Amino acid sequence: MMSCLPTFSWRFLAVWQRNFKVWKKLALPSVLGNLADPMMYMLGLGYGLGRLLPDVNGVPYLSFLAAGTVCYSTMNSATFEVLYSAFSRMHVQKSWEAILNAPMTLDDVVLGELSWAASKSLLSGLAILTVIWLLGLQSSWLLSLWVIPVVVLIGICFAGMGLVMNSISPNYDFFMYYFTLVITPMVLLCGVFYPVTELPHWLQTVSSWLPLTHAIDLARPLLLGSMPQDILLHAFALLAYGLVGFVVALHLTRKRLLT
Repeated sequence: MMSCLPTFSWRFLAVWQRNFKVWKKLALPSVLGNLADPMMYMLGLGYGLGRLLPDVNGVPYLSFLAAGTVCYSTMNSATFEVLYSAFSRMHVQKSWEAILNAPMTLDDVVLGELSWAASKSLLSGLAILTVIWLLGLQSSWLLSLWVIPVVVLIGICFAGMGLVMNSISPNYDFFMYYFTLVITPMVLLCGVFYPVTELPHWLQTVSSWLPLTHAIDLARPLLLGSMPQDILLHAFALLAYGLVGFVVALHLTRKRLLT
């Protein structure tokens, strides 16, 4: 009888390694693709719209937007990886089926997908951070380095959440519901483009429960040269969203593939 509790081994690293070797063949266009969209938002809105706006929360709009862009880019990268790429490996290419013929459990495969998505999203976050550093948009080099572990937490968070959708989706089109009902509202409500305090009070309450808000509340102060408030709360919230999502996704994926 299959155990209800997750059982993991270091074999999940083989799944990570397999995905990395495949990605290496298309690494450059992959990185450029992940970089292009957030870069256009940051530079287009930051320089274009920023010239029409006064300072936002006491800083130039481009500096304000930079932190939101790091979080937005990391979220998107992790989400796309566990949706479209992982779904292809599971359902279309039958890579998971082939892997399971080896001495590997489904738990290890799903953990490998989570760790790979978090790793790939880290590259996206680092790419945006590099641009921020080159443009001198950070107020403190030392504090801005702490954005890197925040990016790791964001990757884990949204990889875990996205795997839930991957476990129940019948086809690629189904993912549009997730983007329309979950990802896009977070981009608009969580402070990527403007302060959450400008929203009506009830929307501020909604925003405070969303994981992207916790990510931005950590990253933005660090890039603007101050320590975030409620660090442990925000970090715990991101980790909780990711781990709960992962456990739920694992249960649903077992039900889909093993029963």
